Amino acid sequence: MRKIFASACAAVMAAAVVVGAAHPASAVSEEQELVEKARFTADRMLKDPDFGTMTDLMKRAKGVMIIPSLLKAAFFFGAEGGSGVLLARRPGGGWSYPAFYTLGGASFGFQFGGEASEVILLIMNDDAMKAVMKDQIKLGADASVAVGPIGAGIEGATTTAIGADIYSFARAKGLYAGVSLEGTVVYGRESYNEAYYGSGATARAILVEGALANAGADGLRAALAPY
Repeated sequence: MRKIFASACAAVMAAAVVVGAAHPASAVSEEQELVEKARFTADRMLKDPDFGTMTDLMKRAKGVMIIPSLLKAAFFFGAEGGSGVLLARRPGGGWSYPAFYTLGGASFGFQFGGEASEVILLIMNDDAMKAVMKDQIKLGADASVAVGPIGAGIEGATTTAIGADIYSFARAKGLYAGVSLEGTVVYGRESYNEAYYGSGATARAILVEGALANAGADGLRAALAPY
């Protein structure tokens, strides 16, 4: 089992290296680049009429996690991985500055191909936010996750799983069967937080206490502000 998972993860990481090699070195930090990519993903998906249900749900969400590139690779067994940012709803209704997280997991069953997806997770209640902010949680076990329906509005979303803790929405290119975030592990990137905000930066200080800020994320927060 471990060998299978390791092989699949290696395939995903190899794909990530190839993608990264296609871009020249830049003075922009890795963390700032991830924030900018998250802004582009949010802007594209929130303005896409196919994701009208997502925008309706987002107005009630307690948190939003944006993964600009979730890489999947599979040949009967699969692996997925990608880094992103989590923002929390502030008491006044706006959005916090982002904390950094990574998703990773393995899947089994009939599946074949490769895929790079842009993913937005809407976290719908305080308990789910607390769970996600832990050092590590498993979706589907520590918090229920449902695939968000595509459509123009929540009133027409008859397939929406009532009462789900988290809804996932994705834009993808490529061939992949059996996609699911059930069993995916979410864990914090403390080193990214410290690189972006300074030594000792924690997810709680960023998301709950609102004690830390970085002007580089103002564009992302502005993209989410209408929701």
